[in-house]
Amino acid sequence: MRAARLIKMVLLLQSRPSMTAAELARELEVSERTVTRDAQALSEAGVPVYADRGRAGGYRLVGGYRTRLTGLARTEAEALFLSGVPGALREMGLQDAASAARLKVSAALLPSLRDAPDSAARRFHLDAPAWFREPETPAPLPVIAEAVWADRRIGTVYRRGERPVERELEPYGLVLKAGVWYLCARVAGGGAFRTYRIDRFVAVDALDERFERVPDFDLAAFWSEQVERFARSILRAAVVVRLSPEGARRLPYAVDPAAAREALAGTGGPDGEGWVTVTVPVESEEVAHEQLTALGPEAEVLAPAGLRERFAADAARLAARYRRADGG
Repeated sequence: MRAARLIKMVLLLQSRPSMTAAELARELEVSERTVTRDAQALSEAGVPVYADRGRAGGYRLVGGYRTRLTGLARTEAEALFLSGVPGALREMGLQDAASAARLKVSAALLPSLRDAPDSAARRFHLDAPAWFREPETPAPLPVIAEAVWADRRIGTVYRRGERPVERELEPYGLVLKAGVWYLCARVAGGGAFRTYRIDRFVAVDALDERFERVPDFDLAAFWSEQVERFARSILRAAVVVRLSPEGARRLPYAVDPAAAREALAGTGGPDGEGWVTVTVPVESEEVAHEQLTALGPEAEVLAPAGLRERFAADAARLAARYRRADGG
């Protein structure tokens, strides 16, 4: 365990000019005191790790030191070939580059690991698009992808409702979500980061001007925050529901999972029949009716009154239908 951590520490320092003890501790998932001990151990083993003292100090490798500890284990080699998403690469116009990279990596592997690409392909396949929809590649995607890689500004016309809007954007990153492509960008010259559906761009032109990236922009963190914010923004109503133990188990599969978990965490505990009463944020009564119908007899809507009446009417219609089917 420690040997693997020491190797990772060397590779981290090799890839950056310097790193603070806090940065190394975060990457290695250890304490800063452990980082200090590991740095000392590497130095004693002949690896030239130098510690800069002071407030802006950190650790670095001296004299352009490069480690030869770059061999891949089998699991690492197989994981490497899982990192590509063939369909997404093809849509961005990067399939040739990805193919060439895989060939070069394969040629550099030890003979015992040459079957890693086939081994990974036999065990894992990513089908990104959602069910029951034919995926379409948005026409502007290759141009936008090239601009993202080159840090080049783009001139765009974006369809917002029925109104086209012209924007000059700094494209930071691409996200593929359930078969739909999104661009994370900001208006040229600064401002807040926004998300754009690529299939809503009417026109995109790559410009000659490059932009300087915000150093600490984290695409994954930004996207996660956007998803959570969007999910919260559409939950404008609330319903009070009484749930059986089975209904409580199935609630996160029927409504927004985060909203369901929060609702269940805030319950006062089961009643005498083992049922719990929760208040669940929902998009609307119409959507709640569709979602909670999936819980069947494991849920009883208590409020709002209009939604409860709607479920009561559904139950009466079902009962009447089954009585007729039984000849009653």
